[in-house]
Amino acid sequence: MATRDWPKLSPFKTGLRGRCPRCGEGKLFDGFLTLKPRCEACGLDYGFADPADGPAFFVMMFVCIPALSFALWLELAYEASVWVHLVTTLPIVLLTCIPPLRPLKGWLVASQFFFKAEEGRLAVAPRPVELPVRR
Repeated sequence: MATRDWPKLSPFKTGLRGRCPRCGEGKLFDGFLTLKPRCEACGLDYGFADPADGPAFFVMMFVCIPALSFALWLELAYEASVWVHLVTTLPIVLLTCIPPLRPLKGWLVASQFFFKAEEGRLAVAPRPVELPVRR
């Protein structure tokens, strides 16, 4: 059986769209952040994918910090009450932190496939070859 040659698809394009990193057709997600077991179009097993806390880290570093800085500014500048924070800060934090999680997770999974990322392993030093001793 001949193996099919798959085109090299951009992990950025396939990941952000939530598509299979191999064929670009099948869906990557089953729900909001749950990965499907395999692609329904090409059959790629998504068992290799382990983005772990990567999406949450990127969202915290690049989105949550500015959103929470707004909350601090609001508190220090106007001494806002709790209800003002509930009306302004909570929607800002939720609307800026939750939507980027799915595209970031898709991008990380597609990048793992594209660059053939694997779990790190320690290299084992080769054993020296023992030559027979002549007497």
